[in-house]
Amino acid sequence: MPDIAAVKAALAGQRIETPSWGYGNSGTRFKVFTRAGVPRDPYEKLDDAARVHEFTGVAPKVSLHIPWDKVDDYAVLSTYAKDRGLELGAINSNTFQDDAYRLGSVCHPDPKVRRKAVDHLLECVDIMDATGSADLKLWFADGTNYPGQDDVVARQDRLGEALAEVYGRLGDDQRLLLEYKLFEPSFYTTDVPDWGTSYAHCLKLGPKAQVVVDTGHHAPGTNIEFIVAFLLREGKLGGFDFNSRFYADDDLMVGAADPFQLFRIMHEVAKNGGLDRAANVAFMLDQCHNVEAKIPAVIRSVMNVQEATAKALLVDLDALAAAQAAGDVLAAHAVLMDAYDTDVRPLLREVREERGLHPDPVAAYAASGWQERIAAERVGGEQAGWGA
Repeated sequence: MPDIAAVKAALAGQRIETPSWGYGNSGTRFKVFTRAGVPRDPYEKLDDAARVHEFTGVAPKVSLHIPWDKVDDYAVLSTYAKDRGLELGAINSNTFQDDAYRLGSVCHPDPKVRRKAVDHLLECVDIMDATGSADLKLWFADGTNYPGQDDVVARQDRLGEALAEVYGRLGDDQRLLLEYKLFEPSFYTTDVPDWGTSYAHCLKLGPKAQVVVDTGHHAPGTNIEFIVAFLLREGKLGGFDFNSRFYADDDLMVGAADPFQLFRIMHEVAKNGGLDRAANVAFMLDQCHNVEAKIPAVIRSVMNVQEATAKALLVDLDALAAAQAAGDVLAAHAVLMDAYDTDVRPLLREVREERGLHPDPVAAYAASGWQERIAAERVGGEQAGWGA
C-alpha cells in the first residue's frame, strides 16, 4: 500500500506553473471577450498569479509570453515577481502574429523572414538571461494549406537550422522545449505536427532540447500517457502544457473534458519518476479562460492537477506489478480504478491545512475580496489580452 506520509510530502512539494496569458482577456476566432478587473500589464498579471499561489501553495512560477509580456527592464519584473513570492518561468516565443509569418516563420521560404523569426527566438534567450528563466518554450504555427505550396523536406531542413542556431545560444542551465500540434492554423501539413517530429529534432539537437506534451494537441483517441511514458524513459520529457479539449483544440481547463485521462497521464508520470525534482519536468498550464472568471479558473485548474496527482500517487504499485506479472488483466485494471475512484479531496484539504493554507482555495479566494478590488481599481487604460 502507498505510504500516506510520502504521498502527502509529494503533494506538498508539487509545483505547477501558471501562464501569464491565462489572466488576461481572451476569446475564440470570432470574439475576444473582456472582463472587469483583468490585468493591464505584466506586473498586474503577476499580482493575480500571486493570489493563485497564495491560496494553492503550489504555483510559484509564471510563464511569460513575448511580445505580450514585454517590459523595458526584465530585471525589475523579476524582482517584482520575487517580492510577491513568485519566479518567472518559461519564456514563450511568438512567431505567429506578424504579417510576415503568413507562410511560416522559421520554415518560411524567404530567408529574410526566417532571419526575423530566429532573431526573435534569440531575443527570447536574452530575456531568459535577464529573468533567470531556464526554459525557452517554442511552438510554431508553421505549415502549409495546399499540396505543392512548399517543399516539405526543405521546410524541415529550415526548421532544423533555426533550432540549431537557437540551441547554440542557450546557457549551460537553459533548455529548449519544443511543442507540437496536430494541425491548425495550417491544414495540409504542419511542420511540427506530433511528438515524433519534436522528439527527432530534440534528439538531434542534444541534451538541452526536450519535448513539451500539450494535452490538447492530439487526434481523438491518441494514447497520451504512452507518449509521456516513452519520453520519460528516454529522458526527453521537458514539460507539459496542461489543458483540456473536446474536439481539436486546447483552451478548456485541464481535467474538464476527461479527468480520467489526466489521471492516467499522472500515473505514468508518478510511476516513472516524473515528479522527482531531478527529472525536471515542468508542469505548466496553457489555457485561455474565455467565459469564466480568470483567477478562479486558474485556481481550479491547479486543484484539478493536484487531484489527479493524488490519485496517481495512491496507486498500489506492488499490487499492480503482481497482477501484471500474473497476467491478471482485470486485477491490474482494478488496482488503477481503486485509486481513481478514491475521493482525494479530504487528503488535499489536510495537506493544505498542514501547510497553513485554507483547505478550499476557491472559497478562500472568493472571501479575500481581491476580485472586487481589482474590478474597482483596474479601470482606464488598455486591458492586457491577446496581442497585448
